[in-house]
Amino acid sequence: MPYDPMIVQPMREELTSVGVKELRTIAEVDEAMKAEGTALVVVNSVCGCAAGGARPGVKLALQHSVKPDNIYTVFAGQDVEATQRMRDYFTDQPPSSPSIAMFKDGQLVAMMHRHHIEGAMPEQIAQALTGAFDKICA
Repeated sequence: MPYDPMIVQPMREELTSVGVKELRTIAEVDEAMKAEGTALVVVNSVCGCAAGGARPGVKLALQHSVKPDNIYTVFAGQDVEATQRMRDYFTDQPPSSPSIAMFKDGQLVAMMHRHHIEGAMPEQIAQALTGAFDKICA
C-alpha cells in the first residue's frame, strides 16, 4: 500500500523545487527514457538516508556547472508502478531505495545504491555525483 501522499509531498518538493522532474506513471518513465543525452534518475524514498543524504546530496550536486541533460525522480513506496518500470531500466541492478542512476543515451552507465548513500554526508554524495557529471556529461 502506498504511503500517504500528504506525508510524502514535502519529500517530493525537496527535489522538484530544484528542477527535478517527477515521473509518476509508466508512460512518463518510458517517454523520459527515450530522451537522448544524459540523465540522472533519483529513486526517492521516505527513509532517513534519503532525507539525510540522497536528497541534500543531489541538491548540492545540481549546483555544479556540469549537469545531466535530464534530471528525473520516481518515488518508491508511492508511485509504485513508475518506480518498478524505472527499475526495469536499471539492468542487472538489484532494487534499492534510495538510489541514484546515470544514463547516457538510454544506457545505464553509473549506479549509486542505498549502501553507497547510507551513512554518507550530503557533500560526499554530491562529490561522487559531480565527478560522474564531469565524466559522463562533459
